[in-house]
Amino acid sequence: MDIVQKAESHVFHLFKDKLSPDYIYHNFNHTLRVVNNAAIIAKEEGLSDADTETILIAAWFHDTGYTEGPDNHEERGSRLAAEFLSAEGYPKDKTELVSDLIRATQLEREPVTLPEMIMKDADCSHFADPNYPELSELLREEWKRAQHYSFTDEEWALGNRKMLIQKHRFYTAYGKQKLQPLKEVNIAALQKLITTAEKEKLKVPKNKSDKKPDKFERPDRGIDTMLRVTLTNHTRLSEIADSKANILLSVNAIIISIVLTTIIPKLDAPSNAHLVMPTFILMAFTVASIIFAILSTRPKVTSGTFTREDIDRRKVNLLFFGNFYKMPLEEYEWAMNEMMKSRDYLYSSMIKDLYFLGLVLNRKYKLLRITYTIFMIGIITSVAAFIYAFRTL
Repeated sequence: MDIVQKAESHVFHLFKDKLSPDYIYHNFNHTLRVVNNAAIIAKEEGLSDADTETILIAAWFHDTGYTEGPDNHEERGSRLAAEFLSAEGYPKDKTELVSDLIRATQLEREPVTLPEMIMKDADCSHFADPNYPELSELLREEWKRAQHYSFTDEEWALGNRKMLIQKHRFYTAYGKQKLQPLKEVNIAALQKLITTAEKEKLKVPKNKSDKKPDKFERPDRGIDTMLRVTLTNHTRLSEIADSKANILLSVNAIIISIVLTTIIPKLDAPSNAHLVMPTFILMAFTVASIIFAILSTRPKVTSGTFTREDIDRRKVNLLFFGNFYKMPLEEYEWAMNEMMKSRDYLYSSMIKDLYFLGLVLNRKYKLLRITYTIFMIGIITSVAAFIYAFRTL
């Protein structure tokens, strides 16, 4: 394994073991992009194998300093690279060159040598990436998580435009010829976002009467999230209850099958008369368990209809299929549009949906508790009866 491959393996494990999960941009994936672009640019610029090797090692280590925090991470990355290379017996002069190349990625530093220019362009090659908007959003979220910096969409777009136009440029011939045109495309996309945002500001209505009557204010995200999570939890609890009922049905069905095929055919023999009562007890409890398990999963049938008067009085919950499954599509569409016009009606329907789903869950789990109790008592009683029957022989 050559030194570049060893560097890759070392950095991979370093990120895996020590990098905070908050760093969703400055991680191994970003490092790999920089390494690949450094290799391409070095080849296009005609760099020697020896110089390419030092650039690739520097590219692997250039963001390892983030394992100890974002501030001055280039210096820490240089130190980590030097420690690794020293342990591998790498030449001291080449180790110092790797450290200098890592320091060259500092934002305010101007590259001097061609390897430094290649390193700088590779580190900023995402500015010319077709996926630049997505990569930019990853960096934005990382700053929010790791450094508690928050930006509005417009602030972030303006900051990115300033970075790409005023604070950055490509240095190598490859960067100027190949990467710069792609960067211009991303700048144009940013400018389009900014222009759209500025136009939207001008469209803000001067007074409330200018707003469209069919729209309602956007609800708070916290309320939406709370309702969504609660509904999901209720649904999962219902699925769990149905699963438990199915398990009980299957187990009891197996018990009945075994009893019917192996024990009951032998009960007519006088020598097996002592097994009649234990078998009867087992069958009785098993059948009772099946009945209650079925009751816990049996659906309740509703009318499936509503009137326009019900909608006007807000008496019907349109979020439950049992209240509309017999209605024509046109009536249901009209009713849903009426409900969505009223924020109070919409939230009231969602709350009712949760409430009645909770009542259904309460009934299911009560019946399941009874079923499990019957099953448990039945098994204990039946086993005891069989033991007693055999001991009295």
